[in-house]
Amino acid sequence: MSGPPDHHESKLFESLTIANGKITLKHRVVHAPMTRNRGVPLSPVSTPEKPNRIWYPGDLIVEYYRQRATDGGLIISEGIPPSLESNGMPGVPGLFLPEQTAGWKRVVDAVHEKGGYIYAQLWHAGRATIPQMTGFPAVSASATVWDSPTECYSHPPVGAAAQVPYSAHPPIELTVEHIHRTIEDYCRAAKAAIEAGFDGVELHGGNGYLPEQFLSSNINKRTDDYGGSPEKRCRFVLELMDALAHTVGEENLAIRLSPFGLFNQARGEQRVETWTHLSKELKRAHPNLSYVSFIEPRYEQIFSTAEKDGFLRSWGLSNVDLTSFHDIFGSTPFFSAGGWDEENSWGVVESGRYDALLYGRYFTSNPDLVERLRTATPFTPYERSRFYGPFEDNRICYVDYPPATGHTKIQIDVQE
Repeated sequence: MSGPPDHHESKLFESLTIANGKITLKHRVVHAPMTRNRGVPLSPVSTPEKPNRIWYPGDLIVEYYRQRATDGGLIISEGIPPSLESNGMPGVPGLFLPEQTAGWKRVVDAVHEKGGYIYAQLWHAGRATIPQMTGFPAVSASATVWDSPTECYSHPPVGAAAQVPYSAHPPIELTVEHIHRTIEDYCRAAKAAIEAGFDGVELHGGNGYLPEQFLSSNINKRTDDYGGSPEKRCRFVLELMDALAHTVGEENLAIRLSPFGLFNQARGEQRVETWTHLSKELKRAHPNLSYVSFIEPRYEQIFSTAEKDGFLRSWGLSNVDLTSFHDIFGSTPFFSAGGWDEENSWGVVESGRYDALLYGRYFTSNPDLVERLRTATPFTPYERSRFYGPFEDNRICYVDYPPATGHTKIQIDVQE
């Protein structure tokens, strides 16, 4: 009987050049951005009257990224809020205070010590937050109320026992002046990321967060230059990418998009028209982006594949894939995320469909995921209930998963 397959010869483990030639990855297994809510609170005391709203990366986060860094491998950070107003969840370390920049520098240094590369993903939740979280009204492209009265914010406010419905706290519409301030927030965070040593910056333009709220016709009801047509709904993202490219250089800039996603009630129409225009304009204005990252059409965070197929059929997109977007971006490295695992990863890069594959959930429970793929070693199952903290003990199912060669949980001595 033959042994397990050896995947050393897979193109997943061939080199790939990104960042317009500045960076050569040694393999194409990329750590996807994942919110884990393990930050250290800036204020040790949090009360309903004065809740903590600011977190920074501490020892645990440093250790998490160190464990998953590989020689020549790329990690994309968890979504990093560029401002207090933008933060969508507790425990998420931002990048708008010196303490946060210092914490992220420790993370970056740990990845670099292993020979890896790391990009900072900038994340603005937009209307997918509540005032109790940020201390500000939620903001969005329009003052569009959450269309489900029962869908709630992820965490109960400090001192409360129950979750809060999003619909109880409708967003305010961003004025043009507020849009410009928001872009400035992103640029300050991008500058801080480069100063902290990140190798590049990725804009989170998907999953129903602020950029996609502008792109989605069911959320963006504006009648000015930022809404009313596919072209106008793209304007905010294009202006933001222009500003970020000016700040850090387009070769150090990337974007993540989910043209067919439904998360956070992104239910917009004209999907193909909107994201095709966006992609063409991005390629025209910024031909030397570091890479682009797309989420698979049939992958969805809240619906099964069958349910997602039903939505795609209702839009007349039953056979949709990412080919047209790959064709638009041409030589720009093209990444795919969404459902890749130990079974379906093989032959994909060889087919020319994508240049690299992103892995998220399985990276939570497999710090040595790259080596497991290379040697056909079975993955350790992930523990979904421990994805999103904060927890009383944030170590559990975060930094205590052993590599395949280990037999017991790793004990990490950290000072938070």
